[in-house]
Amino acid sequence: MTATPPEDPAPPGGSAPPGGPAPADEPSTPEGALPNRPGASTFTIEGRAAPGLFVVGWLATVLGLGAVLVAFLGGAGKGFPIVLLGGLVVLSIGLVAGAGGQAIERKARGGRQYVGPSPFLVFAAAIPISSLVGVGIGAVLSIARVPVDGPVAALASVAIQAAVYVGLIRLLVVDNGALSWADMRISRFSSAAATDLLLGAGWAVPVIFATLPVAYLISQFIPSKPPNLLPPTGDPVGFSMNLLAAVIFAPIGEEILFRGFSTTAWMRDMGIQRGLLRGALFFALAHILTISGSTAGDALGQAAAAFLGRLPIAFALGYLFLQRGSIWASLGLHATFNAILLIIQEVAFRSGVGPA
Repeated sequence: MTATPPEDPAPPGGSAPPGGPAPADEPSTPEGALPNRPGASTFTIEGRAAPGLFVVGWLATVLGLGAVLVAFLGGAGKGFPIVLLGGLVVLSIGLVAGAGGQAIERKARGGRQYVGPSPFLVFAAAIPISSLVGVGIGAVLSIARVPVDGPVAALASVAIQAAVYVGLIRLLVVDNGALSWADMRISRFSSAAATDLLLGAGWAVPVIFATLPVAYLISQFIPSKPPNLLPPTGDPVGFSMNLLAAVIFAPIGEEILFRGFSTTAWMRDMGIQRGLLRGALFFALAHILTISGSTAGDALGQAAAAFLGRLPIAFALGYLFLQRGSIWASLGLHATFNAILLIIQEVAFRSGVGPA
């Protein structure tokens, strides 16, 4: 009997025998996974769980942002409002679609503790949506002959922003199943919530005293002063509206976004310390995006002073949120901190010490 000679192995770079493994220099891509090529995971729809949302998100975001830029670069011509509003609408659609698609993609891939959209993307989506609603409110105020740069407009703007934050988190995070309100330590008001609220309020004075040396050091190196929390008004009605905006609406919206949602999501993905750090930096950074100045250097100085000056309260809010396991504690600190600053600013303005 003659022995059958063994089969020759496949040549390098050649095809593997039927049923055999793929050649070593041509690794196969698992079914449903994105190709392992530079840029493939960002710009291809291959293997995506929500390709439609991915395409709409990218295209609408690019087109909308382009239209907004064109509107501002073109000046206040006749077509400015139409191009601007159209750009904001398209940009809003793109960012919301992108956030929704990202959440679906993360959930399909698995391997993450948090499978919702990035907090950065949710925050970005809130900007054009708030701007759109603000334009509408501004038009109504103009018709009613109410100053669009006064306390009524400021209150409306802050309330709109808070509502948009909560609405987007409900739509993109809670309804998607990425986090529940309980996961974000948001509960109905109760006796325990009242205790946490008062405890957080008690932290406000110590945090302000801890902020003073930081503010002094900043003033030694950065001549520009950070802007006021809200423009002082000099009259009781305007001051009351400022209090509503800065003590009620702003803390509610911001604590839900920056502590309840963002910090919780990042703590799940990268651990407690890194999650708290990123949440604090995100909070401080978000508060300098609208700062402007008479010159580029002045604007940069004000932004740097405001960012560094907000870090103590940002870290305190995150720490209190974690330690108490309740958003009511950080909400109490945030509201009381803002109230004290507003009172100081208003008293200084009325006495002729502070700037308008």
